[in-house]
Amino acid sequence: MEEIESKIDIRKTSKEDLTEFLLENGEKTFRVKQILEWIWEKSASSFDEMTNISVKTRELLNQNYVFNVLSLHNKQISEDKTIKSAFKLFDGNIIETVLIPKDDRMTVCVSSQVGCSLTCKFCATGYMERARNLDPAEIYDQVVAVRKQSEEHYQTPLTNIVYMGMGEPLLNYTNVMKSIERITSPNGLNISPKRITVSTAGVAKMIKKLGDDEVKFRLALSLHAANDVKRNTIMPINETNSLDALKEALQYFYRKTGTRLTYEYIVFQNFNDTLQDAEELYQFSKAVPCKINIIEYNPIANADYKNTNIEKLHAFEQYLQNKGVNVTIRMSRGKDIDAACGQLAGKN
Repeated sequence: MEEIESKIDIRKTSKEDLTEFLLENGEKTFRVKQILEWIWEKSASSFDEMTNISVKTRELLNQNYVFNVLSLHNKQISEDKTIKSAFKLFDGNIIETVLIPKDDRMTVCVSSQVGCSLTCKFCATGYMERARNLDPAEIYDQVVAVRKQSEEHYQTPLTNIVYMGMGEPLLNYTNVMKSIERITSPNGLNISPKRITVSTAGVAKMIKKLGDDEVKFRLALSLHAANDVKRNTIMPINETNSLDALKEALQYFYRKTGTRLTYEYIVFQNFNDTLQDAEELYQFSKAVPCKINIIEYNPIANADYKNTNIEKLHAFEQYLQNKGVNVTIRMSRGKDIDAACGQLAGKN
């Protein structure tokens, strides 16, 4: 570990610093382009892979830099073909990433933090401490690793990326944005930003910042209650980011980007499953063009919440449909391996 810590992860080094380092060591500047191509386009995880670079230059890089790549700690495959991977980071921390195969799409659900600081009462990650933010390369590595899984297990390329794993992406704003830049760049993985969704529990000022940055990817809000009293109960972040504040931020985001929002709404038994709750959700949904995903609750050991019954679920959906809302019920994937929404806890 001492050797790793004494060297800089080359993926944290700016193009300018790398150029300066190479020039100081008698290398030509065209080497920078070659090295960056190996790192971000070809997803190299060692200098030995850089076969069009001389052995001498590779040794120079090896003496001064390192790749702090993640490694597969454990993998589980669900009955529905969902794959959950526990990845070990260079410092020993564990994160979880999920491959969700469905119809004509293959989606990777990536984590953005080790743990989470938001303490949502229905989410396993919320009962963990937040150890640290993930670096851009650690998020990028999840996509690369799961893309390989998709091709090896299902002979199908990865199509979509959702930042819905462990952590709150907007509380790791800079690194998340840098990771998306690497993933979407023609000099990176070249994945369309329209195939990326970032999900937030609702950090109003950072939603506005997304608008200021005129992001091209999609935004989802984990809402789960359109009533401040109820939302405060299950999502303490609402105490400092009220529904009115979120509505204003979402309207600002939409004005800046023109991107339709997605609301995620878990329907809990005897908590937020009445037609009055559906009406409150409808009223909130009128703020900006949107679609609503009603999500099945996935039980966790720390909480006593339960799914509403099927009759109430469909009545809730029908109420919104009758109001002209674009609404879909999303059934959970990977529940048998604790890979479903809200179940990631880095315990494997």
